[in-house]
Amino acid sequence: MSHTVITIARQYGSGGKTIGKMLAENVGIHFYNREIIRLASDESGINERLFGAADEQPKSGILGRIAKKVYTGEVLPPDSDDFVSTDNLFNYQAKIIKQLAEEESCVIIGRCADYVLKDYDHVISVFIHAPADFCFEQAMAKNSKTEDEMRKFIQKKDKYRGDYYKYHTGQEWYDARNYHLCLDSSKLGFEGCVEAIKAYAKVRGLEMK
Repeated sequence: MSHTVITIARQYGSGGKTIGKMLAENVGIHFYNREIIRLASDESGINERLFGAADEQPKSGILGRIAKKVYTGEVLPPDSDDFVSTDNLFNYQAKIIKQLAEEESCVIIGRCADYVLKDYDHVISVFIHAPADFCFEQAMAKNSKTEDEMRKFIQKKDKYRGDYYKYHTGQEWYDARNYHLCLDSSKLGFEGCVEAIKAYAKVRGLEMK
């Protein structure tokens, strides 16, 4: 492959999405976040609102059924009773993620993209994290919630992301073994994280263009 895909999983408030955007702009490649929902909707014909409602937010009681729902790559046809199920919505997003990975260099945020693309040699999977106080300060600077509301919101968002990841992959979101790079944005800064990813790509002999 002459191109490289960077997947970014991130704690809420760590700046992972911002770092992804900065990286994409720095090297001149596309950045995909919620655009994947639109593309999956176009591909499947399923209303985009259904994808949005299920986006990184598993249904209650989902963890009890994890072992049966790990992503395998199958996309269900329109005549299936489960065509618009949470699992099939994820499957269509995964299908788009794979198509993008085969066509171009890009940055993909969230959606278990590291797991979906785990067998692709031209992928760099990154987890952006930071201490709770740093994430809290970053989140407060961009939102109008009270401090108590924000702390609860961050906890809830990260729990959603962890549950979503475990449901679709059977693995732990926080486990460093799932990623090539785990970067503390509070220590490196956003620019430093961008440079660290670029340096890692260079060591791997991967080109981002």
